[in-house]
Amino acid sequence: MKAIVINQYGSADELVEQEVPLPEIKDDQVLIELKATSINPIDWKMREGYLKEKLPYEFPIILGWDAAGIVKKVGKDVTNFQLGEKVFARPKTNPTGTYAEYVAVDQDLICKMPENSSFNDAAAIPLTGQTAWAALVEIGQIKEGDHVLIHGGSGGVGHLAIQIAKHFGAYIAATASEKNEDFVKSLGADEFINYKEQDFETLLNDYDIVLDTQGGETQEKSFSVLKHGGTLVSIATPPDEEKAAEKGIKTGYFFLEPDGERLQKLADLMKSNKLKATIGKTLPFTQEGLREAHRTSEEHGVPGKIVVQMNE
Repeated sequence: MKAIVINQYGSADELVEQEVPLPEIKDDQVLIELKATSINPIDWKMREGYLKEKLPYEFPIILGWDAAGIVKKVGKDVTNFQLGEKVFARPKTNPTGTYAEYVAVDQDLICKMPENSSFNDAAAIPLTGQTAWAALVEIGQIKEGDHVLIHGGSGGVGHLAIQIAKHFGAYIAATASEKNEDFVKSLGADEFINYKEQDFETLLNDYDIVLDTQGGETQEKSFSVLKHGGTLVSIATPPDEEKAAEKGIKTGYFFLEPDGERLQKLADLMKSNKLKATIGKTLPFTQEGLREAHRTSEEHGVPGKIVVQMNE
């Protein structure tokens, strides 16, 4: 099958088209013919070699963590899916990544696509949507009336987190650049903060949850906007536990483990039109298409998600 792989760490130019063997499925797995995937920052961080100690895969590596497509084969123990069904998932392991024509996925990580979603829509949800849900719901224990600060509100995780927080009835402040103000507000943010010109630390206080997608100085300043007993959840770097203890703040930091039940909750929101990924750019499933997708993601060039559409 056709795949876009890397044979060594480096720039986007390391992404090359290559023929690789069709994945063999286990008894509890499904073979999905991919119709779309999407780009996440972890993709180019892996490509550059930043995560080679944490994720020590052997070359050639097929990157990619989001799958939307059609069931082409099922293992003998699979009972929930049938040939031809439209499904989406975040596969658990590489190197059987999603920059490929087919991917093998554990059945308990897969959901049927909502009828009102396209393959492109569905492909933009699994990793970032589950990340936002895990941060706000499972770690942050979000509830109606909570004040929530979401950093990077126009990004892949952030723009879905705003919609999830709104669904739970939270008051939402979100940071982004000035050009994305209307976009962020359209998602449900009650308060917009232009991070280039405004200091959120001086504008906000007594917040229940902060979702940190940036790390560094942004994370450090986030401690001061939380109330005693509030929660700082980061997907960038682990928060300072000593500082958190001093301020009476709970912390969370995680590397997402995919979960089919969690994905189903997102699918339910998609079905009821309460959650929809914004696709900032769509590119073809070609060597150059993937290279451009990576460069655009690295430059934070578009709001929402970058989707790669497979050949029909």
